[in-house]
Amino acid sequence: MTNNRRRLVGVVTGTKMTKTAKVRVDRSYRHPLYGKVVRRSRQFLAHDEIGCHPGDRVTIVESRPISKLKRWVVENVIARASESEISAGEVVEESPLAEAEA
Repeated sequence: MTNNRRRLVGVVTGTKMTKTAKVRVDRSYRHPLYGKVVRRSRQFLAHDEIGCHPGDRVTIVESRPISKLKRWVVENVIARASESEISAGEVVEESPLAEAEA
């Protein structure tokens, strides 16, 4: 039996909510007229029963609506963020205070 649900690969950027991960999915494509490579990213809220951490590379899969903004579920963790990345500050969780100041 096959399922046709979309699967995307992204990086966890925030885990401040209970059982929810904020996942950034990057994509790149060529501009149809100018040919330049355009890089776009989009953030999804995904239901997280696994327990991801910021910086983890994960696969998310489309699902039924879980809440107002959650329509994706974390399927598996492809690569965990290393301790050196976390301690070096390369992985930064977004804080509500930073958004309020901007």
